[in-house]
Amino acid sequence: MSTVRTLVVPRAGVLEIEETPEPPLADGRFRAETLYSGVSAGTELTWYRGTSPYLATGWDAELGLFGPAGATRSFPVRRLGYMEVARVTDSRTAAVAAGAVVAMAYGHSTVVHGDPVGQHVVPLPAGLDPRLGVYVAHLGPICANGLLHAAADAGGTRLADGVAGRLVVVVGGGAIGLLVGLLARVHGAAEVVVVDPTRERRAAATGLGLTAVDDTPDVARELKTRWRHGTADHGADVVFQCRGQSAALATALRCARPQATVVDLAFYTGGAADLALGEEFHHNGLSVRCAQIGRVPRGLAHLWDRARLSRETLALLAGSGDLVRAHLLTDVVPFDDAPAFFADLSDRRRHALSAVLEVAPS
Repeated sequence: MSTVRTLVVPRAGVLEIEETPEPPLADGRFRAETLYSGVSAGTELTWYRGTSPYLATGWDAELGLFGPAGATRSFPVRRLGYMEVARVTDSRTAAVAAGAVVAMAYGHSTVVHGDPVGQHVVPLPAGLDPRLGVYVAHLGPICANGLLHAAADAGGTRLADGVAGRLVVVVGGGAIGLLVGLLARVHGAAEVVVVDPTRERRAAATGLGLTAVDDTPDVARELKTRWRHGTADHGADVVFQCRGQSAALATALRCARPQATVVDLAFYTGGAADLALGEEFHHNGLSVRCAQIGRVPRGLAHLWDRARLSRETLALLAGSGDLVRAHLLTDVVPFDDAPAFFADLSDRRRHALSAVLEVAPS
C-alpha cells in the first residue's frame, strides 16, 4: 500500500508532512501523482500563522455571514494550497485519461483521487511547461475574473471590455497583481502601472512589460498629473487592488478618476479599520467592487464559468509563458523543504514572488 504525504499545520507556526495510507481507488475517480504544487503565500501564511478569520469566527455559507452561528475551522489544518499539477496514473472514469497531466486545486498533497464530477480538472496541453500549470485551475481564473468584473462594470462581456484602450493601475505586485497587469496589457490596455513598495516586484513588473512605480505618498498625485481626461477629471480609468492592506486600498482609491471603479481582489485578514472613506471615495464618487473567485459578475454566469476562466489563463500562458516563467515564477522548492520554506517566508527571511513545491517521483 502506498503512502500519501500531505502538508499539515498542527498548530500556529508549525508545518509538518503527514503520511497516511492511500485508500483504494473508487469507481468514477482517477488517481494522479503531484508534480508541482504552487504556494499562495498570502492566503496560506494566514493558516500557518493562525491569523485566518475562519479560525476566529464562524462562516455561515448559506447566509453569507461571519459570526458565532457559523462553522469555524480549527487546528490541525490539513488543506493548504490550491495550485496543483499532477499526472494521472490510473483512471476509473472515461472523463480523464491515464497519462494526462492535469491542473487542479486540492492542496499540498503528493497524491489525489480526483472526482471529475465534483472537482475542476483542466487537462494541460503537451507543450506547456508543467510548472506554469500551477496557475491554470485557480490563481489564473482569480485574475481573469478580476478583468471580467471590470468588463461588467463597463457594460461588457469579454475580458478586454473593461481594459482595452484604458489607463489601468494595479496596486500590489504579488503574483495576482502581476498576472492581472499582464492580462490587462495583453487585452489592450493603453497603459498598465503597477504600484508596489518592493523593488523585486517592481522589477518583475517591468520584465512583464508593465510600468512599475513605488508606492510613495505622492504616487496618486504623479499619476493624476500625467493622466488628464478633462477639467477636474484625472487618474486611472480602472484600478485593480491586489494587496490585502487597507493602506493599499486607500492608494487605489486615490489613483482613480472620478466615478471610476476599484476592482478589489485582495483578502484583508486584518480588516480595514483605518480606511478613510470620507476622503477620495466620497468626494470622487468612486465604486469598490469585490471580484471573488466564487462568483462571476451577476448576469454573466451563462457566459462565464471556472472552465472558461481557465481557458483564458491557458491562452495567456500560450502567448506569454516565457515571460511568466522568467519574471514571476521565482522559486522551485523540494516538497520535503516546505516546512523550512514556510518558516522563512513567515519570518521574512526570504522573499518569493511566486513559488512551487516540486514533488519527487515516487
